[in-house]
Amino acid sequence: MIFRLAALLALAMPTAAYSQTATGYGAPGENEAPIAFLIDVSSGQVLFERNADRRFIPASMTKAMTIYLAFELIEQGRLDPGQVMTVREDTWREWAGKGSTMFLPADARVRVDDLIAAIANVSANDGSIVLAEGQAGTVDAWVEEMNRHARLLGMTNSHFGTPNGWPDEGRTFTSARDLARLGEALVEQHPKKFARYVGRAGFTFNGITQPNRDPIIGRVRGADGIKTGFTNEAGFGFLGTAQRGGQRLVMVVAGIDRTAARARVSRRFIEWGFEAFERQRLFVDGALVGRARVQGGDARSVELATERTVFVNVPKGQVRAMTINIVYDGPLRAPIEAGENIARLEILVPGMEPAIVPLVASEAVNRAGFFRRIFNGIAGWLT
Repeated sequence: MIFRLAALLALAMPTAAYSQTATGYGAPGENEAPIAFLIDVSSGQVLFERNADRRFIPASMTKAMTIYLAFELIEQGRLDPGQVMTVREDTWREWAGKGSTMFLPADARVRVDDLIAAIANVSANDGSIVLAEGQAGTVDAWVEEMNRHARLLGMTNSHFGTPNGWPDEGRTFTSARDLARLGEALVEQHPKKFARYVGRAGFTFNGITQPNRDPIIGRVRGADGIKTGFTNEAGFGFLGTAQRGGQRLVMVVAGIDRTAARARVSRRFIEWGFEAFERQRLFVDGALVGRARVQGGDARSVELATERTVFVNVPKGQVRAMTINIVYDGPLRAPIEAGENIARLEILVPGMEPAIVPLVASEAVNRAGFFRRIFNGIAGWLT
């Protein structure tokens, strides 16, 4: 059974309009970006979506999953940034100068550290293959791990057939919502690795320096990545992020027809995300927001707490009646550990997707002894 505890809150916000700010920033029109998605990952709130679950070909945005998998393997001790990999002759023949490249020579010995940086910043197709073969033994084994981690992230509309997004007759596909979830995982689960490898202005290897073609780095305040993509079939796309004052936005645009249009749309879109909403703090980190019923425990309920400061975005210039729900599958069953994620806070602003915030147990609830279970049963029958 799903339990809901609801509260109603009305907020009035002054100043600019929802679809376009006074500075000229705005969400892209459908003719500009058929697929568009923007989420405030610090609040869990979707600020804009269009065709967010439509499957499309990600092209080189696929490499964001290769980067994420590399970060996961480093964390698990299965990949060492200082490890040296050798370029196989067959790999060099197939990938030398093929699309975006880090210009790996035949039989080159290259550190994992350089491979990840090249994949992240100059979209190295050759580097992606060398990393996959060097760690997993074969490209197929690496791709299998990519798909396993995509499932763990809840990327239900995605499948990867290559480490680099090279055209594969449609076997590789994703959605804007899935890509945003991947972007969130990169910055939230691996912040130090993300800061080290992603978002450089350029990359130099073997005496060759190339610029990063990311459309917002150095042009949008707080921008720090993540990955562009292009093929003739897919058009131009971008998975990007920026952070200002503790607020991090992740955006996806896809199906754009020109590189200049992608740059313009991306900059306007993410600036709009920062400018068009009023950000309000609802609860501080660790705030107690309600209680959940517990079955079979030494207490009949447990207090629910936030595990981070909770913010909500409301379009400027509009009065919105906001509904806040506490949702959990219950009654919960003991034992419950302090800090265990047992419920969620749903913040509903009309016209916007719900913001979902995890709630944790503020204290432990142990399994009840025999007499306590009898007492709880009688008390539950009487109340």
